[in-house]
Amino acid sequence: MADIVADLESVVGAAQVLRDAGDTEPFLADWRGRYRGTALCVVRPASTAEVAAVVRLCAEHRVPLVPQGGNTGVVGGAIPDASGRSVVLSLSRMNQIRALDRHDGAITVDAGCTLAQVQRAAEDADRLFPMSLGSEGSCQIGGNIATNAGGTAVLRYGTMRELVLGLEVVLPDGTVWDGLRTLRKDNTGYALKHLFIGAEGTLGIITGAALKLFARPKASATALLALPELDAALEVFARLRETFGERVTTAEILSESQLAGVLAHVPGTVRPLHTAAPWYLLVEVTDTLADSNLSEALEGALEEAMTTGLITDATVARSGAQAAALWKLRHSVSEANRKSGVVIGHDTAVPISKIPDFVTRATAEVEALRPDARIVAVGHIGDGNIHLVVILPEALRTAGEPLEPIARAINDAVHRQAVALGGTISAEHGIGQSLRAPLAAFKGPAEMELMRGIKRLFDPLGILNPGKVL
Repeated sequence: MADIVADLESVVGAAQVLRDAGDTEPFLADWRGRYRGTALCVVRPASTAEVAAVVRLCAEHRVPLVPQGGNTGVVGGAIPDASGRSVVLSLSRMNQIRALDRHDGAITVDAGCTLAQVQRAAEDADRLFPMSLGSEGSCQIGGNIATNAGGTAVLRYGTMRELVLGLEVVLPDGTVWDGLRTLRKDNTGYALKHLFIGAEGTLGIITGAALKLFARPKASATALLALPELDAALEVFARLRETFGERVTTAEILSESQLAGVLAHVPGTVRPLHTAAPWYLLVEVTDTLADSNLSEALEGALEEAMTTGLITDATVARSGAQAAALWKLRHSVSEANRKSGVVIGHDTAVPISKIPDFVTRATAEVEALRPDARIVAVGHIGDGNIHLVVILPEALRTAGEPLEPIARAINDAVHRQAVALGGTISAEHGIGQSLRAPLAAFKGPAEMELMRGIKRLFDPLGILNPGKVL
């Protein structure tokens, strides 16, 4: 093992091969403290050529390699195992904007660029990169692509899969595949880029990406709606789509239990409506026409819905600061839940029409298993991705009751209901290590074998991110 460390130092420089515990600690645990591993070292290359050389060395020495972006994931997909044999490859030094072309509507970036950095570069060119996540200040583009990230703008712009034009990828033998094309149409065989999007670093290491840009919205309107029941959210959403079409950019659902948690645990948040309601819908409509009077149009649509009882109360932001305050409520849910107790989160998605059934059924099953559970719900109602979060009392951590079997029983119940309604156990967070067993249980044998076959073809030595996905 000493030989490979020396070889790695010769490639990236001794200062970029981290071995001291104080230096490696941030790379060996996820931000929630749920997953922790050990590693031979952490390597920080500065170029695609250096990444390729590192991969070749790991292949020669048969050393597992764990690629890591901003380490903001929630399924342990970027954390090494406990063996201490792995090399963690951090792409944080690869953070350059390579090119931006307004006519092509494309930006080409290093995989280590943060999402916020790409957003700013697009904005400086009067363009929009629409991916939006609560962790956008620290998550990296390579990780966003490797997990096929979603976020709050999927309704209008799609997941990362729809935003990627081309990729540069280092394969498990160190070969560099240059697919950094900005073409909108290319019908020349297999679309290889799609194999790496969502593969979580198990088939190759993404080092660069060409991404779609869009016209920047010049007008927007943001509102928070109080709803008497979840079914009303579907009807309101359908009416807004009929009125505004693709200008509906966001439709985020929050339960009262979720909003109450944010208000209790996140400083600077205030209840935006006078009275509480069972459910809330955060909606945003945008337009590239600066003179679009979206606020007036949105108010008119909401007034009509209120006359029929679909909405019991609503507030439309009158300024950017008010809109930001509404968005703070949504973006603070992870922080609030983490402070509320023992969190067992889910990333399920079902057909939009089945959302009320799913929440009702899954809630009933969880409550039957754990009467002491507090259940909150938040998610992207426009694409069916509902995060049902189960929060157990903090006292369980010190009570001596094992948490793993509790979590497994709750996960099985929630996942079973999602799949029974035609849904999935992971919509945007990925599989990582936390959902490996459920993936095998809920996907058919033929599909699993196809995935294993692809993994064997690309990575016959099994060195890339072992123990993740499959």
